[in-house]
Amino acid sequence: MSDVTETPRLGYIGLGNMGAPMAKRLVDWPGGVTVFDVRTDAMTPLVEAGAKSADSVADVGAHADIISITVLEDAQVRQVVAELVTTAKPGTVFAIHSTIADTTAAELADELRPQGIHVVDAPVSGGGGAADKGQLATMVGADRAVYEQIKPAFKCWASLVIHAGEPGAGTRMKLARNMLTFTAYAAAGEAMKLAEAAGLDLQALGRVVRHTDALTGGPGAIMLLDSTAPLAPDHFLHDAFTHTRGLGEKDLGLALGLGEATGVELPLARIALAELAPGLGVPHSED
Repeated sequence: MSDVTETPRLGYIGLGNMGAPMAKRLVDWPGGVTVFDVRTDAMTPLVEAGAKSADSVADVGAHADIISITVLEDAQVRQVVAELVTTAKPGTVFAIHSTIADTTAAELADELRPQGIHVVDAPVSGGGGAADKGQLATMVGADRAVYEQIKPAFKCWASLVIHAGEPGAGTRMKLARNMLTFTAYAAAGEAMKLAEAAGLDLQALGRVVRHTDALTGGPGAIMLLDSTAPLAPDHFLHDAFTHTRGLGEKDLGLALGLGEATGVELPLARIALAELAPGLGVPHSED
């Protein structure tokens, strides 16, 4: 499938808030890691820890078999890839960890496949703290054989490595995951607005939310299905989700009533009331 050695040599380009801690966890890799950043001072701590520094992006391409790329946006990704291909040999893997348009990795993969170079997208989730601890999640869009090749290296900085599908699928999964995060943030803002109008202590509410989310799993607790179609009555989650639907609709109705009493508009709560049942896979018959 490739010409890489049994223990591939690693490369890392882009040593910012995420890239630096991810690359740091690769310094003990048996095949070694070569790093590059336009800021020389960003490379220094990694070199002191055991990494090799490169003089340029192309220099990384000449000395690595699996190259991680963590830069800011699509244009930078394309620029880095264009420089890497001038020196990379067939079988090299370019792994894009930046969150970019879902079409970028797929286009680059198609473009470079005839040269024997594999482009994969592997965006990460978890933040800088998880990167420091090697506990990131990464969603990999790659051919299955390439995924299996790169997974051991990724496990150095990620405690969850998921094969999302073909190149581009990793980014699409990351976009769906982040949509949930930021929609939940907007809902949290709406909940705080209601609590403030009701005369509650927002700091205390935040403590309750964080405590109970840790116990219940938050929104991810319902993401156990393999389809968005309605659940059959004999599905093992049907009764549990019907119970959840009843509780959720009752509580959302009461929250909307409180909003009316306090003069607070709650558009997200109204959407949630309408969409909760079908989202759980247990729509009402009149739906």
